[in-house]
Amino acid sequence: MAEYESTIHKDISLYYEDKGVGKPVVLLHGFCGTHAYWKYIIEELSSYYRVIAIDLRGHGKSAVSEEPFSIDDMAQDIDHLLKQLEIEKATILGHSLGGYVTLALAENSPHMVEAFGLIHSTGAEDSEDAKKGREKAIERINEEGMKGFIEELSGKLFADENMEEMANEVEFVKKLGFNTRVNGAQGALEAMKNRMNREHVLKESDCPILLVAGKGDKIIPAEKTFTAEGPHLHQTLMEKSGHMSMIEEPNELLDAIIRFMGYVDEHRRNNHK
Repeated sequence: MAEYESTIHKDISLYYEDKGVGKPVVLLHGFCGTHAYWKYIIEELSSYYRVIAIDLRGHGKSAVSEEPFSIDDMAQDIDHLLKQLEIEKATILGHSLGGYVTLALAENSPHMVEAFGLIHSTGAEDSEDAKKGREKAIERINEEGMKGFIEELSGKLFADENMEEMANEVEFVKKLGFNTRVNGAQGALEAMKNRMNREHVLKESDCPILLVAGKGDKIIPAEKTFTAEGPHLHQTLMEKSGHMSMIEEPNELLDAIIRFMGYVDEHRRNNHK
């Protein structure tokens, strides 16, 4: 396992883990997480593919400026990093916030995206109520710091039946959240609040797409993820997960990803005939 930091531009740098060889698969975590969300996925997936798990701007060990930023800016960060790594095309799998970034990358840099997946994410924009909730969260973090906000958020991330049984994992996720930079969290909240609807990317893209939802997801229910259908779209419902299947049902998620990557490999071969 090799971990690196790469300067993207000015005072933005991205920290990432790069493991394995083969076709590249990029993993993007959710809000107030880090690449460590994928801890149970990276090891096995990197046996078959080159896995690049990134800390998004302002999260984990990645830097953030004081300037406001958008989901499109975060996508451009990934674009720049892939170019620095001389990766021409990759499969991008994004969890929650990482899914919003994935969709922006698929729309703005389609030549770089061989396939993509939304894992507990959606192409829809925030509702008016959700936007007000983001604003309240920004104010709360400003007044109290990260602790109270993360304590409340963590109660929504796991399926109800997993909260007690996976208490150690809940604490692990909380710890990552507590360590998120205040301006990184606030900047991401503002970016999510202002993001555009990208359901058209799901409907119009002809590359392979994986959609994963959790049956017990209290943040993004399955009907918000499964908004498009087609022969190139692959839907998977995680029966025992909330918003965190990479931790709640890692083996099942890994199986879904590996099946999907088999389809991506077949799609590539067919296109090259």
